[in-house]
Amino acid sequence: MYFQNNPGKAMHKLFYLIIFLTFSSCNAQQKPMEAKKIPYTNHLIHETSPYLLQHAHNPVNWYPWGKEAFEKARKENKLVLVSIGYAACHWCHVMEKESFENEAVAKLMNDHFICIKVDREQRPDVDHQYMDAVQLLTGRGGWPLNCFALPDGRPVWGGTYFPPKQWMSVLTQLSELWKTEPEKLKQQAEQIATGVHNNDLLQLSTDKQMFRKPDVDKALLLWSRHFDDKWGGNTGAPKFPMPSNYRFLLNEYYHNKDKSLLKYVTLSLDKMAQGGIYDHLGGGFARYATDSHWKVPHFEKMLYDNAQLIQLYAEAYRITHNPMYKNVVYQTIGFMERDLGSSTGGFYASLDADSDGGEGDYYVWTKNEIDRVLGKEAPFFNAYYSISASGNWENGKNVLFVQQDLEKTAAAFNLSLPEAKTSLAASRKKLFTIRDKRTRPGTDTKILTSWNALVISGLLSAYGAFDNLEFLKMAEKTANFIKTQRMEADGKLWRARRNEKEKVPGFLDDYAFTAQAFLDLYRYTFDEQWLQSAQRVIRYAQLHFYNKNTGMFLYADSEEGPVIQPKMEIIDNVIPSSNSAMASVLAQAGVYFENEEDSKIARNMMEKVYPALLKNLPYYSNWALLLNSYLYPSQEVVFAGKNALQLNLEFEQNYTTALVAGSLRKSETPLLKDRFIPGKTLIYVCENKTCKLPVKTVKEVLLLLRK
Repeated sequence: MYFQNNPGKAMHKLFYLIIFLTFSSCNAQQKPMEAKKIPYTNHLIHETSPYLLQHAHNPVNWYPWGKEAFEKARKENKLVLVSIGYAACHWCHVMEKESFENEAVAKLMNDHFICIKVDREQRPDVDHQYMDAVQLLTGRGGWPLNCFALPDGRPVWGGTYFPPKQWMSVLTQLSELWKTEPEKLKQQAEQIATGVHNNDLLQLSTDKQMFRKPDVDKALLLWSRHFDDKWGGNTGAPKFPMPSNYRFLLNEYYHNKDKSLLKYVTLSLDKMAQGGIYDHLGGGFARYATDSHWKVPHFEKMLYDNAQLIQLYAEAYRITHNPMYKNVVYQTIGFMERDLGSSTGGFYASLDADSDGGEGDYYVWTKNEIDRVLGKEAPFFNAYYSISASGNWENGKNVLFVQQDLEKTAAAFNLSLPEAKTSLAASRKKLFTIRDKRTRPGTDTKILTSWNALVISGLLSAYGAFDNLEFLKMAEKTANFIKTQRMEADGKLWRARRNEKEKVPGFLDDYAFTAQAFLDLYRYTFDEQWLQSAQRVIRYAQLHFYNKNTGMFLYADSEEGPVIQPKMEIIDNVIPSSNSAMASVLAQAGVYFENEEDSKIARNMMEKVYPALLKNLPYYSNWALLLNSYLYPSQEVVFAGKNALQLNLEFEQNYTTALVAGSLRKSETPLLKDRFIPGKTLIYVCENKTCKLPVKTVKEVLLLLRK
């Protein structure tokens, strides 16, 4: 069949043949092909993306994404192969070594196709287009993503990882089909383009919606049936940290005090922090766990995960005051500063999973290694972190993984709790020093605007929770990097930029997350330059991305090369969707600037996804955060006077959902107008555009918010 949602249409006979040959060759018992390394340089040599540069000496004649490759495809009448991956992708490296470094495979690719390599993190707009197509064709996706397209860029067939023999079979069959029956591929391209477009529209409602709490409660009940009550997260494997899921559940707990929700969130956060997915020696989280109990990670570390998890654990600390959450935040910020920080103030994209050719080798240990380093302290350390002679992972290797209560483990070794903590800290430090001498995983040194904006919001949340001025300074340094290096005077953003020739345009997530970061900076500093910068970014996005026909924002403003269909990013995943983030930003801007049009657009966007949210709440959890601002009273807290910042910092150590504004002097910002009284610092609590009498203490503010 062409698509999962269109079973009535038969697949062309040659596509049956491709699938048959693909699977038959995959199952055949054949020796892997030997790859020959030859001196070769292709068109990627002038790129700046570390992922693209990794392929610059492949014998495949790779082109970067752009007009040159497609013009060549049209001139030579060849199909295009768009191969998409990223620097920290393990299976991307495997396919490169097996196929793209192999002369015989490269000759087949070069003779019959124009081959384009894409860094998905640098060009997510391209990845969206071809991922949607492959998911429609095969029902699944992932990376490496290999999609074949017509010379105009419209996709016709694709998949993910292919072993060498299977890959050569696919190449041969598709090149033959293009020579003998090109019209069938063109028909396939039309079908796919229609399917991609319709899939976006299916997620949107055209009806006026009334938001009802009982409907959301039913959706939450449906979701809760998939809660893993033993290990946290959703049931099954693999397990991904989903920060916006837990942030929504914390928000929901704050409003309705359902202790079962808090219990589930804290269980999930505890298990993640105790699991192998967390780096117990160096801080920071790996991208996901391959098992059902957070034990064995897929070892790459991504900036976007860690930025959001800082915010999540800081918010959870404000409710629980769990010291483990504070440690996680401090250690994760330490990891980001040490391993991903750049001198510019921006942060690099990721650390690879592999080092010395082995996945996770940088992070795992044999028991003998630990015994040799720790000596008499080793038995206690091994017991606490589940270390065994046979290994708790594979090939005698161990992932540091906590399964038991520290107090019980300490008692078994006749240690007091303080003695146990001191021992573990000293042991971790010794092992970290040894680990630091190993071959480090590769660093993807791209600095992406949207991911750095997430870092700013995470650092500011940590600053609010823990009153650590260093976190604020780091956030301001990164924000100034974006403002001076990635932002134009009119609010236009660049996603990545080295100089005037080497730059990638900003996409909707760059605008939404940057606007949010600037609003957050205003919230914690009361410096109105950040409010004004946020407004410029929002206005640019509205002018260039907003689609009045759908009432939503397109992901990309313009493309270098062909477009299948303008993409709308709606579903929240590990990273919130750009439309949900933009809707949230507009809702806040509507209050800060008393702009009814912004407020109207935000609510309209919420109405369009509301029916889909009720059907699949965990994949609309960032939308649900915005939804709660409509279901519960809208509250603002305004600080005015010389002590406004000190009082706000005291206030921010508590979990609330209120919008915050403030000034140390007279201000014309709508929320602050006529609030300032010389010689006094007053706090105003407002709800639904009505303000109560001003108070002087944070304690009084919290009481008014609870009422």
